Amino acid sequence: MQDSKQSRVEVTADGAGLVSRAGVALLRELTINTGLGTGWSEALLDTYDGMPVHLPGRVLADLSVMIADGGDALAHLATLRDQDKLFGPVASDATAWRVLDRVDEEHLTRLRAVRASARERAWAAGAGPDIEDGLVIDIDAMITIAHSEKENAAKTWKKTFGFHPLLAYLDRPDVAGGEALAGILRPGRAGSNTAADHIEILTMALAALPAHARPIPDDPETPRVVVRTDAAGATHAFAAAVRAAGCGFSLGFSIAAEVQAAVLVIPADAWVPAYDLDGRPRKGAWVAEITDMLDLTTWPTGARVIIRRERPHPGAQLRFTDTDGHRFEVPPGRWTPS
Repeated sequence: MQDSKQSRVEVTADGAGLVSRAGVALLRELTINTGLGTGWSEALLDTYDGMPVHLPGRVLADLSVMIADGGDALAHLATLRDQDKLFGPVASDATAWRVLDRVDEEHLTRLRAVRASARERAWAAGAGPDIEDGLVIDIDAMITIAHSEKENAAKTWKKTFGFHPLLAYLDRPDVAGGEALAGILRPGRAGSNTAADHIEILTMALAALPAHARPIPDDPETPRVVVRTDAAGATHAFAAAVRAAGCGFSLGFSIAAEVQAAVLVIPADAWVPAYDLDGRPRKGAWVAEITDMLDLTTWPTGARVIIRRERPHPGAQLRFTDTDGHRFEVPPGRWTPS
């Protein structure tokens, strides 16, 4: 089953035949060339009694393109449907809803596998990162406001109302915002440091990578993958799961009493200049390793703790844990090994 090609588009400067979404058409064509739409159709075809008028993979691809274009409701498919000469036949809102309704847990797993295969083809065509340099997966949560009582919307810890999704992105300096790998839409009341959710999205993020880019536990030749989170991900269960998956971790670390005590006795000559990602010294910032000053027996073997002290921004208020006019934190670094 092959997804039909789009109409050929000719680029001219005469001002005739103008369209408002020519760039979106290129993204739509990418779903065809990578086999994403075709694969999604094959994954869902067993939910139909006969051949559908609108292939389900094409409908899902159109929804994906619509979201990338800024849409956030099924009705926004009209932006593609209204330009049929550019996009061809686009399903109605009702048809799109019925396609989504066919996706149960089993078929969702199939769709994710197809997406990983499509990503592999895109990377092979030149859109992938340099795996030899290693990969960094960023996991973080955010608050999304709901302006009405949507399904699973709830009060958030910030006293707003909506959702608390957990997202995983591949750090790509060449891609603005990184490359999206996985997401879990959680109720607004979901916790920030729920280890089970972090473990679930880690599994999803690794499965979203092309097969050749996934780490293999205990294999020294495996691609190097580091998972990075803020202090919300610094739980023993999650760190153990990251290590079991064959990845390294770089986690933010809370300034607990034990860390505070260590800060007070760090020798002055132990502090060395901190550097930004571009390799230049970070003005007014120093780092020191305090691994040997803490009890890390409950953490995976080889874990290290590196603390940073920094002059606070003018006007910033110091916390009671800050000393000598400096702010102290244990942030997740780009390549803190584990």
